[in-house]
Amino acid sequence: MKPLFDTLLNLALWLAGIGHFCILIASFQMPFRLGWPEDLAKLREFNRKIIWVSGAFIVLTIIAFGTLTLALHEELMRGDRAALGLAAFIAVFWTFRVLVDFFYFKHAGWPKGPQFVLGHILLTALFIALAGTYWAALLRHLLPT
Repeated sequence: MKPLFDTLLNLALWLAGIGHFCILIASFQMPFRLGWPEDLAKLREFNRKIIWVSGAFIVLTIIAFGTLTLALHEELMRGDRAALGLAAFIAVFWTFRVLVDFFYFKHAGWPKGPQFVLGHILLTALFIALAGTYWAALLRHLLPT
């Protein structure tokens, strides 16, 4: 059973690394599809800058998650301590992102239209898959065999 799990985890980690860069495709569309320039123009300059800087840091974090997953793939598979720390952080990050989606964002608040519904479903599925992949990588080495 463990060799099959390891084979699947190996593939899942490669896909997770790539998946982070797929999220960026949606992230770069978000400001314009959601009308941020118009909405943010209503804020004071400092508040507007805070929003843009926070968004930039989130993008940088997602780039780091993808890059480190791909660069440290072998370390994640081996269960090196630093790699497991990274896996734990990424697992918690995406788990909380999914929880925020389910319990904080309201469905009525999402933009209307089939492209937004499909995008929301696909992104949420990807977030769940990412969280699951990193929890699996972490628990693979922490649970007794």
